[in-house]
Amino acid sequence: MSHSEAFHRSRRRFLLGSAALGLAGASAWLRPGAAGGHHSDYFQALSTAAAAHNQYRPLMIVDEQRLLANLDTLTDRLAGQYHYRIVAKSLPSVELLQLLMARAGTERLMVFHQPFLTQVAHHIPQADVLLGKPMPVQAARQFYQEFFASGDPRFQPARQLQWLVDSPHRLAQYRQLAEELGQSLRINLEIDIGLHRGGVQDRDQLVQMLRLIEQSPWLSFSGFMGYEAHITQAPGRAEWLRDQAMARYRAFVVQAEQTLGRSIRDLTLNTGGSTTYPLYRDQHRRFVPNELAVGSALVKPTDFDLPTLSDHRPAAFIATPVLKVTDRLAIPGVPGLGQLMAWWNPNRAKALFIYGGHWPATPVSPAGLSTNPLYGRSSNQEMLNGSVGLTLQPDDWVFLRPSQSEQVLLQFNGLARYDAEQRRITGHWSVLG
Repeated sequence: MSHSEAFHRSRRRFLLGSAALGLAGASAWLRPGAAGGHHSDYFQALSTAAAAHNQYRPLMIVDEQRLLANLDTLTDRLAGQYHYRIVAKSLPSVELLQLLMARAGTERLMVFHQPFLTQVAHHIPQADVLLGKPMPVQAARQFYQEFFASGDPRFQPARQLQWLVDSPHRLAQYRQLAEELGQSLRINLEIDIGLHRGGVQDRDQLVQMLRLIEQSPWLSFSGFMGYEAHITQAPGRAEWLRDQAMARYRAFVVQAEQTLGRSIRDLTLNTGGSTTYPLYRDQHRRFVPNELAVGSALVKPTDFDLPTLSDHRPAAFIATPVLKVTDRLAIPGVPGLGQLMAWWNPNRAKALFIYGGHWPATPVSPAGLSTNPLYGRSSNQEMLNGSVGLTLQPDDWVFLRPSQSEQVLLQFNGLARYDAEQRRITGHWSVLG
């Protein structure tokens, strides 16, 4: 071997060795660190309370103190500048809604589902209800049939209920329904202020619909609903997007007043949502809406972990028992793959199987738990992985945070009411059916 060949071979070995060391160093830097294994003090207290509750099945637990603290944060931010309308789909329980209504001093609810509307009219007859989405006219007809059959006579739809209408076609359907039933209907118009999910689009359409309402002895105009969830999600500064949406809202209000020849500022001018409501503090003199609708912010699911809600705390948790624990991760059909996954991520060293699963939710306690991307999801006995420090045994509890509230809270047989001061589950809130 020549001197030159030996030099190049040595150089090649040096470069390969350096690359290997670099990769090893990079992998050590990129690999996750092992997390926890124990419940924090908060979740240990929640675990003890769940065990004492003596119902070893998946539970939806709502921390009443956190819930009410979130509500107080909201009402403090509103500072009496706007009316507050509680979004019932996000807090789907009669008892829970009654608690929140009393605490916030509001009777305004936003309802999105015809069976829920029927139950609200029967169980919360003092409620002032605005529909949160346009209902098919047959759903409206179904409500009146059920209400006349068994509704609480204290609830007066002609005075307490606003149907949301988004188009001339749907308005004509509602006018025909009102005539058939001989019932006066209050009509709130959905307006598109930037979300582009539907609703009144322009001046001509608005004028047409207002004139149709004015010409009918059975219909009355009750205001506008303009939803603007895009302002914290779309590209651009949230404040700029808010101002654009509110300018469009004002244009609809001005056009309505010109068409009707009267002020509509005392009608329901609804906007806002859980992610956007903080952006309206001290803006009530600039903008025309007079009420904000908020629901999910009171329990703060993971989808609402946003800067605008940084001073809200999670208040809803799925608690479920551990059924089985294994000291190593084994992937069926691929021997050794589980060990390789555990080598790369020490939080996959152990596997446990829980009662139920496949919820839209994220494991939060003990820290470091996660679903396995290769093993697959299960709504019967879902696998979660954890580190060697995981101390859970069968019959212990795992906690998850739901990603949203309206769908997930309805998957359980009611809500377990947790008192964090007493550290125990003190009651049960039934959910709307």
